[in-house]
Amino acid sequence: MTSHYLFSVDVIRQIEEAYVAQLAAKNLKNSLMQLAGEAVAKHALAMLKKSKTKNILVLAGPGNNGGDAWVAANQLRMGKANVTVLSLGEQTLGDGAAKKAFEEFHAAQASDSNISNIIKAWQKQIKIDLIVDGLFGVGLTRAPSGAFADAIVVANRLRANKVCLVLAIDIPSGLNANTGQAFEPSIAADETITFIADKPGLHTADGRDNAGNVIVRTLGTASLESKISLLQQTEAANLIPPRRQNSHKGSYGNVGIIGGAEGMAGAAVLAARAALSMGPGKVFLGLFDKDRPAYDVLNPEIMLRDARELAKDDTMTAFAIGMGAGETGMASIMSLLTLNKPIVVDADALNAVASNPSIRAAFQAKKIESSLPTLPFIFTPHPGEAARLLDIKTADIQADRLNSALKIAQLFNAVTVLKGAGSIIAHPDGRIAINPTGNPGMASGGMGDALSGMLAALLAMGCTTWDAARLGVYLHGAAGDAACHHGMGPHGLTASDVIFEARGLLNSGLDAGHDEGT
Repeated sequence: MTSHYLFSVDVIRQIEEAYVAQLAAKNLKNSLMQLAGEAVAKHALAMLKKSKTKNILVLAGPGNNGGDAWVAANQLRMGKANVTVLSLGEQTLGDGAAKKAFEEFHAAQASDSNISNIIKAWQKQIKIDLIVDGLFGVGLTRAPSGAFADAIVVANRLRANKVCLVLAIDIPSGLNANTGQAFEPSIAADETITFIADKPGLHTADGRDNAGNVIVRTLGTASLESKISLLQQTEAANLIPPRRQNSHKGSYGNVGIIGGAEGMAGAAVLAARAALSMGPGKVFLGLFDKDRPAYDVLNPEIMLRDARELAKDDTMTAFAIGMGAGETGMASIMSLLTLNKPIVVDADALNAVASNPSIRAAFQAKKIESSLPTLPFIFTPHPGEAARLLDIKTADIQADRLNSALKIAQLFNAVTVLKGAGSIIAHPDGRIAINPTGNPGMASGGMGDALSGMLAALLAMGCTTWDAARLGVYLHGAAGDAACHHGMGPHGLTASDVIFEARGLLNSGLDAGHDEGT
């Protein structure tokens, strides 16, 4: 199994500098910009393979991204495409290949403006099948403005109206390559061809909307390992707990689901049903609501208990707590901590950790027990809950999702799942995995409850917290994608739909035709 590593901008620059130095030492003159521009041109033509015309508008900015754009434009011109370059900003081309491409394109325009043309402002009469975005690269530190912003707005409108496709060079202009936070405005691309190595920001937060399909071209640079990776289907499949022929229900653990205060029992019921679909030996549902039913009509296999009593039950293998618990579950949280069992901490339990000093101190003081082969907790905050845990604003969480998740993981010695577009899974030792599955239909009530139940079941079946989090989050998102494929979303997609699909995917080894990300 090969991991799909992701690298920060600083590390990618180090890789690039080392490669250039290596070429210089060997007296080789390969230009990374030439290679990048050629790769862009080749991919642009491939995107237009089925198009009867090849009218391409290249947006060329003032920096290195603009250099790539000029090389690509010249290559496209030589490939007989009809190329127009919208040249914005002062062209300071430091790379020899970019200068040569710039000069050759200008010379070609002088001899035949029907094939290659250079403009300084957007012209309404331009025929466009594809826009190549080369305005800004990974070094952008402020929102695009003026003519740059205008070009981005028009490009996005044309794409939204299905007039043309958009291909971004390295990173969609306006998107932060490290965090996935986008300035306003920023390019929304159908595809992004990124160089040297893949970047985290392409796969989380706004990156999920702006980058489109991501294609990685290393350009011959060295392959390195990173603590940040993009989850892959094969990786998740290898984490599925095996089942022996010679086994019984005691072989797969007891799951305790604790939550469901008055008026909120449904959250805990969803968690219990999701846990049951994963295949643990037994699922116990502890509700705080004093008027709890005697059993679950849909799944009578689930055994109902009083939440306070279940929180003291040492026969449970793993727990999930907080789903619909309200403010009634604080004592139960403290009871759970004495049992030394792996715990999924969600929803109101997370709010209790954030707001109650004694509970917070108890979690922070908890160490790995000798009876546990894994970190004891999985925290599953959405951005608002994460903000409360770190005592900052939700916008600050979203501005740097990777580091926010890692801070929570290290603060509470817990594997942390920061939910959202491109959910972040962080380990206290610095490992981070970004999940590529899931869709906007999953922005509905009960989805997080279902995830917590799935995670608790995987823990009960023997997964470590790190493995359970990676498998559970990937499976949860893939089940949402499968439901959409079957016409149940994105509009109207429910947590119950996801639970149903998740069982099928788990039993098929996740083989549902989901792409490997990039």
